[in-house]
Amino acid sequence: MSADERLLEVGQIMKAHGLKGQVAVELWTDRTERLTVGETLESDRGPLRIRHVIHHQNTRYLVSFDQIPDRNAAESFRGVVLRAPRLEIDDEDVIWIDELFGAEVVDLAGTSYGTVSDVEANPASDILVLSSGHLVPLTFVVEIEANTRITIDPPEGLFDQ
Repeated sequence: MSADERLLEVGQIMKAHGLKGQVAVELWTDRTERLTVGETLESDRGPLRIRHVIHHQNTRYLVSFDQIPDRNAAESFRGVVLRAPRLEIDDEDVIWIDELFGAEVVDLAGTSYGTVSDVEANPASDILVLSSGHLVPLTFVVEIEANTRITIDPPEGLFDQ
């Protein structure tokens, strides 16, 4: 499978809602078109086609999938992660989270601070968690070479401990 064919995790079924198979879905992306009626999301339980969607609260949606007919079935989908193909977005400022993992983080002078082991969501700016234990807000990223190298322009004192 090529890098372009990899599926991205876009959300998770949190719980059943009501009696007719609706589920509460937490969307992990700001691309709300992932939850368009008629679209299909992938899961470990197979493809799930969206029949109906209602925005519920912040990042939560109430979703009816063709494959989930009732509350009992909905309960069995609790915790299921939803995946979708990468979108074709013509925006050079878009950062794809899957391109960050394993990349070496260096400053403009070439000093290495470790590799990206995790990315934490944060309201102000998502944060790169480095293998060295350092935390780097994405706002300081100036260039990304997918899964290889991330160049940052950190403020003075960011790495002082």
